[in-house]
Order: sequence, then structure tokens, then C-alpha cells
Amino acid sequence: MDIPMPSTAQAPAASVPARKGARAESLPAALLLAPFVLAFLLFFLVPALHTFYLSLTESSLTRTSAFVGLDNYATLVTDPSFWASLWNTFYFALLTVIPLTGLGLVMALLVHRFVKAQAWLQGAFFLPYVLPISVMTLIADWMLQPSSGVINHLVGGQRAWLADVHWALPAVAIGTVWWTVGFNMLMLLAGLRNIPAELYEAAALDGARGFTLFRAITWPALKPVLGTALLIQLIASLKVFGQTYILTSGGPYNTSRVTLHYMYETAFTQSDAGYAAAVAMAFMLVVIALSLLARALGRRAT
Repeated sequence: MDIPMPSTAQAPAASVPARKGARAESLPAALLLAPFVLAFLLFFLVPALHTFYLSLTESSLTRTSAFVGLDNYATLVTDPSFWASLWNTFYFALLTVIPLTGLGLVMALLVHRFVKAQAWLQGAFFLPYVLPISVMTLIADWMLQPSSGVINHLVGGQRAWLADVHWALPAVAIGTVWWTVGFNMLMLLAGLRNIPAELYEAAALDGARGFTLFRAITWPALKPVLGTALLIQLIASLKVFGQTYILTSGGPYNTSRVTLHYMYETAFTQSDAGYAAAVAMAFMLVVIALSLLARALGRRAT
């Protein structure tokens, strides 16, 4: 007896409803993504492309002049002011990234350890972060005053911190650490609270105490969060501008002038928008490269 074989001609017809169902399911996702895509295009991609175009021209703030190709980038390579500002930016990041992450971890451990005072400690550590930059710089400037500042009162001197070529940028970095450490504390505290308590209980039954618990359980579990905190802090430190602009105006002798400050002066003081755009594009590439490097190193560490 011949057994009828199923026809394969009906397979494409059967897949039509499945395709319609997939399209119907993807429509809500597309609608949810549309605002982000639109904002990305309007506020990032289009300005970035326009900035790149400006970097290829000799333009001012009010007019776009002749197309000069890569001349601005050729000038940038031999510009000592640009390299000095880039070094100041790296120096500031070196002064802030590790201390901010380390102090944030210590604060998170304190908040997590002292349960009864948890709300008070968390509020006290996080409070400076909610201050606007104008208030933060006003407090920092008052604390660093040569004759009446709290810092000089504690160290027993009358050093003009913000006017010293060696201490101006470290002083701004110290104020930044005090201002923003609460964000890292909150991020690392969330990571601590996600560690199962059963791990500590099991280790305690085996006789583990104190630093052994931290080394065997807390540190490995927090490594991904620490990597994220370091990456976010690196990007934020490289983009420093407001603190140095308000506290030191880039001085003394440009020893605290960072790259964004140099770009701002080039565009708005010297009215050289084309060269400022070249500075912006070069600095964007530097930030992206360092972020990718930090991310790769963080993945290898974890």
C-alpha cells in the first residue's frame, strides 16, 4: 500500500502567520526603542558628524569658512598646549579614579557593616553628591583659603593651594573626591547587598573571620561592580571641566587647564571653532580608546 507523503508545498503558507506574529511582537519593541534612537540621532550622531565637518574647516563661532582638510589635525599634533592640557587631564584622572573607587568601597563596607547607623551613614556619605557644582566649588574654595581655610588650619600653614603650580590640580582633585565619592559608595553598596548571606554563614561555620571573609567572598563577588565603577569614574574624570574652570580658571600658568577647558578657550575666547572641533574629535577618540582598554583589562581581571 502506498503511503501518501506530506506535501511540502504547504510549508511556506504555514510560515506566513508566524512571520506576521513576529512582526506584531517586534512592533512594541520598536516603539519603545524609537525615543532612544531619535534622541541618539539628534543629540549625539548629528552633532558628532557636524563637529567632524567643522574640524575640517577654518571656521569661527558665527561662520563656516574654507575647507582645509586635515590641516587642523596636523596643527594639533605639534601643539604643545594641547598635549599639556591632555597630560593635565590624565594627571587629574590618576588623582581621582583609584581614590574615589577605594574610598567608595570603604564607605560601602562601613554602611553595610553598621546596620543600626546605616541610614545615617548612607545619607552623610551621599549628601555632597547632590550639591550642584557651584556650591561644591564655593565650599572647596572656602576650605582652601590661605589664611582662613580649614585645610591650612588643620595642617598648620598658610599655603595658597589653588595658586600653587604643584598643588592646584591635586587640590581640585581632593575637592572632587569629596564631592562625588558618594556615587561610588551607593553603587558598591548595592553590590554588597546582592551577595547572598548564606555564603558568609557557611564560611563562618568553617572558621573564617574578618579579612578572610572579605578576601574569599566579598572581593570576588564585587569584582564586576568594581570594574563598572572604575570605568564610569574614568570617563567622568577625563571629562572634567567645571571644577577647574571655576576654582582655578586653568591656572596658575595653565598647570590645571584640562583638555575640555582648552577646547572651550579655543572656541569661545579665540573664536576658532574649526580647531576646537579638531580638539574635540581627537579627545573623543582618546576617551573611547582608554575606555575600551579599561574594559578589556577589567574583563581579564574578573
